[in-house]
Amino acid sequence: MKVAVVQHTICENQIEWNLQQITSLFDQQSGADLYVLAETFATGFMAEDATAHADVQGARILSWMKQQACRLDAAVAGSVAMVDEDGVLRNRLYFVRPDGTFDYYDKHHLFSYAGETKDYVAGNRRVVVEWRGVRFMLQVCYDLRFPVFVRNHGDYDTIIYVANWPQKRRDVWQTLLKARAIENQCFVIGVNIVGSDKYCEYLGDSVIINAYGKAIAQCTSGEVGTAAAELDMDELNRFRRKFPVLEDAD
Repeated sequence: MKVAVVQHTICENQIEWNLQQITSLFDQQSGADLYVLAETFATGFMAEDATAHADVQGARILSWMKQQACRLDAAVAGSVAMVDEDGVLRNRLYFVRPDGTFDYYDKHHLFSYAGETKDYVAGNRRVVVEWRGVRFMLQVCYDLRFPVFVRNHGDYDTIIYVANWPQKRRDVWQTLLKARAIENQCFVIGVNIVGSDKYCEYLGDSVIINAYGKAIAQCTSGEVGTAAAELDMDELNRFRRKFPVLEDAD
């Protein structure tokens, strides 16, 4: 399983510009089975226009994800501000397959510090999707700080974290990604943006980490780009059998 992380900038509310940039980055990293984008990758986090027009914009972004998944013959994952069937706003992480089918996870831990709870409604379920022999747990940004919700019960192999994580909390991002990989004996994929918005500066530090807590692929800090790694399931399963952390868990 080849996974590519796509580290990009976000021009707030400039959906078409953002999607064009990301399409170009996809083409720089061909042949992956899965491409992972950041949180609210097409609009920016809590962008006012995205919140106000999430019904139309969310549908447009999901359509683009389906087109790209088909074109690349790969899954595409990333979060979108989306109005659901009940008319409420969700920070929704889509996992889209080449045939147009998809699963989704609604961000469970909304970022109250920045006011996300004022407009968005939290999800209440864990979501694991299987793709080409690998099971992925879907998570969004602030979820990274809450290990109990994501505790591995033997039901997944990889956690995906998509984020808009600021430079000033860079050490937390890097430390907790490693911790989640080690304690859950799994791969961790962390994708963050670069650049700046009216709130923060972002360095990216997008990375793929193995179950030993070691980075096996990473983007250059502060730069737009991609990185890719093979998720070796045979190696992961050998490690789990040899050192049965999950079987000994509380």
